[in-house]
Amino acid sequence: MGSSVETLEFQAETRQLLRLVIHSIYSNKDIFLRELISNASDALDKLRLESLTDSALTESDPTELHISLEVDKGARTLTVRDNGIGMTRDDLVDLIGTIAKSGTAGLLEKIKESKDAATAESLIGQFGVGFYSAFMVADKVTLRTRRAGTDSGTQWESDGEGTYAIQAVDGLPVGTSVTLHLKPADSEDGLADYLSESKIRQIVKQYSDFIRWPIRMATEHAGAEGETTRDVETLNSMKALWARPRAEVTEDEYNEFYQQISHDWLPPAETIHMRAEGTFEYEALLFIPSQAPFDLFSRETRPGVQLYVKRVFIMDDCEALMPNYLRFVKGVVDAHDLSLNVSREILQHDRQIRGVRRRLVKKVLGALKDMQSKDAERYAKVWAQFGRALKEGLVEDTDNTEALLRLVSAASTHDPDATTTLREYVERMKDGQDTIYYLTGESRAMVENSPHMEAFAAKGYEVLILTDPVDEVWVDQVPAFDGHRLQSIAKGQVDLEESADGEKETDADKARREQDFAALLPWLTTTLSEQVKQVRLSSRLTTSAACIVGDAHDVTPTLEKMYRAMGQQMPTVKRILELNPAHPLVTALRTAHAAGADDPALAEIAELIYGSALLAEGGDLPDPARFSRLLTDRLTRTL
Repeated sequence: MGSSVETLEFQAETRQLLRLVIHSIYSNKDIFLRELISNASDALDKLRLESLTDSALTESDPTELHISLEVDKGARTLTVRDNGIGMTRDDLVDLIGTIAKSGTAGLLEKIKESKDAATAESLIGQFGVGFYSAFMVADKVTLRTRRAGTDSGTQWESDGEGTYAIQAVDGLPVGTSVTLHLKPADSEDGLADYLSESKIRQIVKQYSDFIRWPIRMATEHAGAEGETTRDVETLNSMKALWARPRAEVTEDEYNEFYQQISHDWLPPAETIHMRAEGTFEYEALLFIPSQAPFDLFSRETRPGVQLYVKRVFIMDDCEALMPNYLRFVKGVVDAHDLSLNVSREILQHDRQIRGVRRRLVKKVLGALKDMQSKDAERYAKVWAQFGRALKEGLVEDTDNTEALLRLVSAASTHDPDATTTLREYVERMKDGQDTIYYLTGESRAMVENSPHMEAFAAKGYEVLILTDPVDEVWVDQVPAFDGHRLQSIAKGQVDLEESADGEKETDADKARREQDFAALLPWLTTTLSEQVKQVRLSSRLTTSAACIVGDAHDVTPTLEKMYRAMGQQMPTVKRILELNPAHPLVTALRTAHAAGADDPALAEIAELIYGSALLAEGGDLPDPARFSRLLTDRLTRTL
């Protein structure tokens, strides 16, 4: 029997808040069940904790603590029941009848000012009032509870319209039950059939699968002869691997969990299990996949880290926890001190979340570094899959430039089959060499056959071969590695000190050579002024007649194309034509120019030399038809 019913009014601000929750805050009504299960889980946690110091609080076997979901289709009710700590009458009035925290008026003002539901929802979440979400799906809510260690229970009931009824009730078990008198299903209003077993299963699986306590529900099964049987079934797996010590988790369990969250049939290449304690506690279980997903470089690809709060699912693809260049990392971060309704906007500006992100990034990069040093073969496979994405970090993440540079693995002229790290390159540098040389291009074959490589190959200088599109960007962002400057062999002046036969060129030799070409070079610069800004002699060529290079800080032609493909307007960058002073064609042109600079054939030959150099580096001719005609006419005259 219970005492007389007392009808009370919600606190004024609570009424406003309640209306906002019911009518405009939550965009996804399914989360009401997540909120109620989370509250029940907290009640069980509190009972377990308090019973450690007061065993009298636990009336039943503590191992039987659980959450029950009970469906009554005839009465159209859904009940969420727990045998946790429970509440007293005063608890109910303080926690549900009012918002017993300061700043409520300011909260309401911010909600009114907010322009979108996501922001308003995040503000609601900061005040822990998720219980009110029950009124989105219910016409009436009845709550019965008894605090552990007390004899009397309390019933609380409201239709969410401004008042609630409260009365003492005898004979209640310890714990809390929340009974929702459900509204009819309405697809237009986002109201599903919350009496449906399949819908309840789906919500529990999505949001509450890893709650530490069993979530039970009586389910119906058709027997062999058509009869219906009812069995109590546990709906959640409770396998929050990240909350268990690593020593207690098997490799098979890690692999199974990875496949569950990633939908990848291969085991991960690396598993990272970590726990942080202190002012902001969290656990993380991260995986580096063995192979890249097909959409790794799609614009729609999202980060693969899920956010949980105390084992309750909050959101997929949480970009606040992992930078874009590590979007291939899969896993879970479970924070202990966040609101269930924290929004993406709040996370992006949360100081503690930024700290978590920094630690996660360092942990992932550290795991890759360990793999690189301890299992080079496995690392080579991971780099082949994700190296291109990791190199994006050299552009995006200046805080970790040094760590990322040490992970870079690139093809080079040192070995036609194996890649090399920058550290290994430095260890092999020639005496007196202080520069790391590289050349970018569309393919290894194109780079190796480039005229720019000739002197470097002849004199035994190793050159990095960079063929990913992102290479065009990061090499300009990174000035040096371990004090050694990175330099493109296709840009700026190159002085390799010695000639191809190994003899060092003297200043007198350079002066004599410049004198020999003193007349030809200005003439060529003028003749080809539409295409180049300068013609000069080259020290990087041994067999080709000419090559085209850029100034040290010029945008490369490939990068120029990339920017234009993205819709960015780029000014045309004129480059430099370098001539091989020892090539027969160049010496013959010098002789012909000295004999008669006004010969129109010389200008055509100059165009052919420029066009040939452009083709040799994989460039596009500005007028292919004219080049073909000039070449055909010149060949005809030689026959």
